[in-house]
Amino acid sequence: MSTTTPRPLLGCIADDFTGATDLANMLVRGGMRTVQSIGIPSAESLAELDADAIVIALKSRTTPAAEAVEESLAALQWLRDRGCEQVFFKYCSTFDSTAKGNIGQVSEALLKALNSDFTLACPAFPENGRTIFRGHLFVQDQLLSECGMQNHPLTPMTDANLVRVLQSQTTQKVGLLRYDSIAKGVDGVRARIKELRVDGVVMAIADALSDADLYTLGEACADLPLLTGGSGLALGLPGNFRKAGKLRDIDAAKLEHVDGGEVVLAGSASVATNGQVAAWLEANRPALRIDPLALAEGKPVVADALAFARDAGQTVLFYATSSPEDVKAVQQKLGVERAGALVEDALGQIASGLLDAGVKRFVVAGGETSGAVVQALGVSLLKIGAQIDPGVPATISSGAMPLALALKSGNFGGRDFFDKALKQLAGSAQ
Repeated sequence: MSTTTPRPLLGCIADDFTGATDLANMLVRGGMRTVQSIGIPSAESLAELDADAIVIALKSRTTPAAEAVEESLAALQWLRDRGCEQVFFKYCSTFDSTAKGNIGQVSEALLKALNSDFTLACPAFPENGRTIFRGHLFVQDQLLSECGMQNHPLTPMTDANLVRVLQSQTTQKVGLLRYDSIAKGVDGVRARIKELRVDGVVMAIADALSDADLYTLGEACADLPLLTGGSGLALGLPGNFRKAGKLRDIDAAKLEHVDGGEVVLAGSASVATNGQVAAWLEANRPALRIDPLALAEGKPVVADALAFARDAGQTVLFYATSSPEDVKAVQQKLGVERAGALVEDALGQIASGLLDAGVKRFVVAGGETSGAVVQALGVSLLKIGAQIDPGVPATISSGAMPLALALKSGNFGGRDFFDKALKQLAGSAQ
């Protein structure tokens, strides 16, 4: 009998860590065994990649466009070398990046490398309130530009017209796959894509109001070498492989149990994370705010935090969350990049110190924060388990000393997310 590891079917590139986990969650829900790599996997990791889907998590959302393109192309080459049949470029369901990119530039580069002339761009995630109609992105009942994302400290979004936003980031023609075409089903979508191609459109924003729309889009685009979007668009992809008889009949979400202490680390300034921090504080549970101004002054913030955790005798929350006004005030004093880097580095150091003290379960809020924490913990590969809240699964790191992690995008999760995540990680094997 051959012992050759099966080739992965779907290769994914995500522009941040929590976004990668969000995508992997969708694929596991669809029955695909999924492994997430923190950065491009090393040669030593290859033996552990017996999976139907591989998600490479980059930190390219806020890097310079040229750097994001270079890193994404390197990830693409790695995935192609593994024999992946289709590639998915994942970005946030709020379509946020820097003012100069990087969604359009990376999509354009990936298309060229794959010798393809067309792809969809669809960040819709109806389960989390993100829908697209006539090319405009809504968050719940508000336009993207009015939902709070206009105040994001790193990637503010002031325009809800995604066709216009994407066109500003690419030299290729951007079009719209409107809802009336999607309502006609798979054949309607394919017919409209054909028309868009004739018109010279290379990237098309796709409307989507429900999961049913995303399944339709996924099935209609089974033959496209590249798809781009939020994790919602991935809903329809496992079914394509299942119809082709390429998926194994297994429990894709099963994880082993991890014993040890636990902690919550929150670096996001999003509305959802602010609410989750507030819920924790209202319950009078131990928490310590990480002050970027104190960090800038060289105060022993990390040492004090570790002492606080040691003395608390119960699960602790460390948070840098604050109001948009407070965030802006700090950024004016320290600069946007320095303020963010100080907090991320501190939370990473705290996580590393807690690991040394026996903590093995980590709930982390915020994409940039999650990236800093997993790097500080030395995590390179994650096995993806069952969903905690929409877009956020439980995960277990690979290696001799597994860690249980819940890595949450800032705007995801209900107000009680921290409690739900801790309970699920404690139960682990779902």
